Amino acid sequence: MTKQIHLAAHFPGVNNTTVWSDPEAGSHIEFSSFVHLARTAERAKFDFFFLAEGLRLREQGGKIYDLDVVGRPDTFTVLAALAAVTERLGLTGTINSTFNEPYEVARQFASLDHLSAGRAGWNVVTSWDAFTGENFRRGGFLPEDQRYVRAKRFLETAGELFDSWRDGDVLADKASGQFLARSDAGAFERHDEQFDIAGRFNVPRSPQGRPVILQAGDSDEGREFAAATADAIFTRHGTKEAGQQFYSDVKGRLARYGRKPSDLVVLPAATFVLGDTDAEAQELADVVRHQQVSGQTAIKFLEQLWNRDLSGYDPDGPLPEVDPLVGENTIARGRASVRMYRDPLATAKQWRELAEAKNLSIRELIIEVTGRQNFVGAPETVAESMNDLVQSDACDGFILVPHVTPGGLDPFADKVVPLLQERGVFRTDYEGTTLRDHLGITKPQSL
Repeated sequence: MTKQIHLAAHFPGVNNTTVWSDPEAGSHIEFSSFVHLARTAERAKFDFFFLAEGLRLREQGGKIYDLDVVGRPDTFTVLAALAAVTERLGLTGTINSTFNEPYEVARQFASLDHLSAGRAGWNVVTSWDAFTGENFRRGGFLPEDQRYVRAKRFLETAGELFDSWRDGDVLADKASGQFLARSDAGAFERHDEQFDIAGRFNVPRSPQGRPVILQAGDSDEGREFAAATADAIFTRHGTKEAGQQFYSDVKGRLARYGRKPSDLVVLPAATFVLGDTDAEAQELADVVRHQQVSGQTAIKFLEQLWNRDLSGYDPDGPLPEVDPLVGENTIARGRASVRMYRDPLATAKQWRELAEAKNLSIRELIIEVTGRQNFVGAPETVAESMNDLVQSDACDGFILVPHVTPGGLDPFADKVVPLLQERGVFRTDYEGTTLRDHLGITKPQSL
């Protein structure tokens, strides 16, 4: 059976995918930019708008990493404002389970789901470093196994809060004068190693019952967490083979939790560059990659692996002969990429071999090793490539990350979406009103 493609739009904020120096780029913090991207996604009938979150500005060498876009307005504020200027588009935000509390987060998402008439989604993440923790009262951070224990308990507790109100609890019968169907609506109690709370949840059951739950972890713990609790998983596996392996693995875990493969939607992040021809798109993609990785940026990326000040090196020259410094104190604080280099010496060896084999400079090497899933080509080529990955069970769709904000999604909406619609693999209009409707996920039954 032909699968329908799911599409979401990622508002690129704190990352190096964004070319903030492009003449077409606008603000990454003014509301008009969020509105433009969201409305583009909605007219193209995307499933949802996705907003990541940074709880601390990243640093390198003790200074704000100003080669990234800095600043991030509050997630709930932005999504609530977007609820007023969109009608069907799902509104999904990343909210951390390490430094927040279940009651406040559940209250905020239940409120967003009401305000948006059932379009709220929660990307549940954990925080991994003490650097970020310094911004919070508790400080510090949790070891990886404890982070997922807390995240699991956090989500369970939030679920109990959402379910403390049932469908039909609010009668509001003007004739009889009875407002509630039961007097104990909203009552909850949770006592475990993470939370010790009891009281009344003060937001009645929302249109979706619970927000759609997304999860972005790729570790074994993250995959298991997603299989047990998530409605969608946000991945970085872009190639067909890697995507199929991930897809098969995570979908295969669902049965042990009494779930079907269709209960979890797999959505890798993807960038795209379009041209009138494939050749033109390839040329433009090369320009974009050089915009994304300037000489200065290349050195900064190299420092993240080498854990040394490399400002004296020529980005158009060879890799340093000196080896990376291995240790807990990293030169780049708050950057998730640091976690990728579990064995810096082994990674440096691989990079040296690649640079030697292809005669690559520092900048050329960084351009090659930091590239993410890209769809590059004429609209017809991109549409065919996307459809092939979905039909081949490498994923269920894509979270698109344009490299220019806020207008970078417009060409895709205007040129690729119609081709997917012609193939019959993407909707021509919304068939439902909630985010669960868009994703084909059933509403959980109230207790």
